[in-house]
Order: sequence, then C-alpha cells, then structure tokens
Amino acid sequence: MKPEFFRKFNFLFGTAVVALAAAAFLVVTFERPTVQTVQSGFRGTSMGQVYNTRTIAAVAARNTVPEMDEAIPNDPESPRASEIYENVQILGHLSVEQFGRIMLAMSEWIYPNAEDPAQSCNGCHVPGNFASEDIYTKHVARRMLQMVHTINTTFSNHVNANGEVGVTCYTCHRGQAVPAAVWSQLPSNAAPSRMWAVAGEQNRPVSATGYATLPTDPFTPYLWGDEEIRVISGSARERNNNQSILQTEWTYGLMMHMSTSLGVNCTFCHNSRSFASWDSSTPQRVTAWHGIRMVRAINNDYIESLRERFPPNRLGPLGDTLKVNCSTCHLGVYQPLYRAAMLRNYPELVLPTQTSAPAADPSAPVQPAAAPAPALN
Repeated sequence: MKPEFFRKFNFLFGTAVVALAAAAFLVVTFERPTVQTVQSGFRGTSMGQVYNTRTIAAVAARNTVPEMDEAIPNDPESPRASEIYENVQILGHLSVEQFGRIMLAMSEWIYPNAEDPAQSCNGCHVPGNFASEDIYTKHVARRMLQMVHTINTTFSNHVNANGEVGVTCYTCHRGQAVPAAVWSQLPSNAAPSRMWAVAGEQNRPVSATGYATLPTDPFTPYLWGDEEIRVISGSARERNNNQSILQTEWTYGLMMHMSTSLGVNCTFCHNSRSFASWDSSTPQRVTAWHGIRMVRAINNDYIESLRERFPPNRLGPLGDTLKVNCSTCHLGVYQPLYRAAMLRNYPELVLPTQTSAPAADPSAPVQPAAAPAPALN
C-alpha cells in the first residue's frame, strides 16, 4: 500500500483514541451543570457549599414532611394510659388522648399501609391482643421509644437546638419498617480478588466512600466503636506520632460519608487552611461532634442490644444488626426534613422529668478506647 494511506490511518486512529480518552475523562470527573456556590463560612476564606440544581428536586422529595396535627395538651384530669390499657411500659405516663394520638402517628410513620394485614397496628401488636409480648417488633419499638427519648434530651446539642425540632420515628423510617439507609459489616473480598485487596478492604469501590480506593467500612471503627478520628498532627514532624497513612485514609472515608450524607462540602465544618483547628472551624463542626457521639450511643445502647431479638432476616450477612449512620436521618440535607419542628407537634416523645446531660467539650483530647473494629494499621 501507499505510504499516504498509512499516514491517514495513523492520524485518524490517533485522533479517535484521544477523543475517547477525553470523553472518558469528562464523563468520570465532571458533574453536569448547573452548579451553584453559596458562601457558608467566614468571608474571604472560600468556605462555600456547592449545589447542583439538577439534584435539588430529588433531595427535596426524600425529605417531604408528613402532615402533622396540633399537639394535644396534657390534661392532668384525664386518666393515664397505663390505667386504661394493659402492659404499657414506656408511654404509660401520657394521658389516654395523647397516648392514642402518638400510637396512630407511629403507625403512619412506620407501617402506613392499613390495607396490609401485617402493617398498621399489627406491625407491632398481635391482632386482638395488644398486651401480648409474642411479636419481636413490639420489643424493638419499645426500645426505640427509649432511644428517641434519649436523643431528644441528652443529645439536644445535635438535634434540638431550638427545643422544637428533635426527632420522631419518621426522621429515620419515612414510612418503612426498616430505614432506607442502614449498614452492617460485610464479608471480606471473595478469594479470587484478594490478590488486589489490602488491609481495610481497599480497592473494592463502595458508595459509602464515594467509590474511592479507601477502606470500605468507615462505620465499624468510628460509629460502632469509638476509635480516635482526629489524626492530624499539631506540628510538622511531630515526635511520637504513631498515626499511619491507613488511619488517615480510614478517617477520610468517614468524612466523605458525612459530606455525602449531609449534602455539603468539607468547608461546611472545616476551614481548609487548618482542618484540625477548632478556632477557625464553623459552629457546625461542634454539632457534628455531638452527632458522632449520638450515633455511637444509638448503635451500641439501643440497636446492638437488641441483636438476640431480631430474626435472621433482619440481621446483616455477618450476624450483626442493621445500624445507623449519618445518612439514616439526613438523606442528603444538613438538617433532616429541612428542620421541620416535629417535636413541637409531638411533645410526647420527650420525657418531661428528664434533664439534658452537661455538654462535653469537643476540643478536649479524646482517649481512644477498644472498639469492635478491624485493625487500622
């Protein structure tokens, strides 16, 4: 063949390869506009939040607030629920009117399909014998009510700054018996792919860490256990700094999860000039600090303690419970349900005699403790 033919062929082939590479680069690394930036931090520090207008409607649909009736005042002359109904252990202090109202609301929040014989009241009660203890979901619901009481009082620094927001069953369940965003431990990589895996099950992309090559489970050490999250040194070349690169990557995986769950960037809490500095961080970082402690308490004190109650189909593949993380409540917004004042309409979910615990200091050093976690180094 003539040399001219080969020159044209090489040119066209090279052009096609470059075009395909450029298209792949654009598709994978860029987000389709329109993107808006809103300043959220200190002026002049570029602490802004980036939103894609195409996704706002979908996020709003996931955070629709249900219809709420006005709260019923507690009538001291009305009989208590424990005086009228048998075997009421958690909400027996409510008036019978308040008790009936909160039971109906819980049915709507968790088992809304009244035409399904397994839903509505029957989701937690034996039909015809509401006092029976023969269904495991009744025990779970009882423990969850205790959990909601604790969240709305002890962890008010995270959920109830103005005394009216708080949490209800709907904050997590959104009309489902099991919340949409839960997690459990996962089996290790299958044998054929272990040759590419390293400690922390890296190189197995998962949505929790943004499909990056980070440890795939940032929840077990930090949201079930209480491993130390902060790994940044206070000074360069600090002596006795035993933090490893893998620990940094594990922490980064958790931060990516928090960022995605809340629909925000790193600068929502941190000043990128100094991620570790509390003085230059936003107040939201303190709220997040309390939230991490709250999630640990939920997973350990209220969910894992029910492990023996759950049937096998309500456990994870390794036998642990389905636990919560930031996504369980937030679902893409930094204030669940756009800060709807549900607690104002359902004061039955706060124990009137319980007082909030003293707030801890987030900037104080945290001592790492043993955790049910894989080794981080």
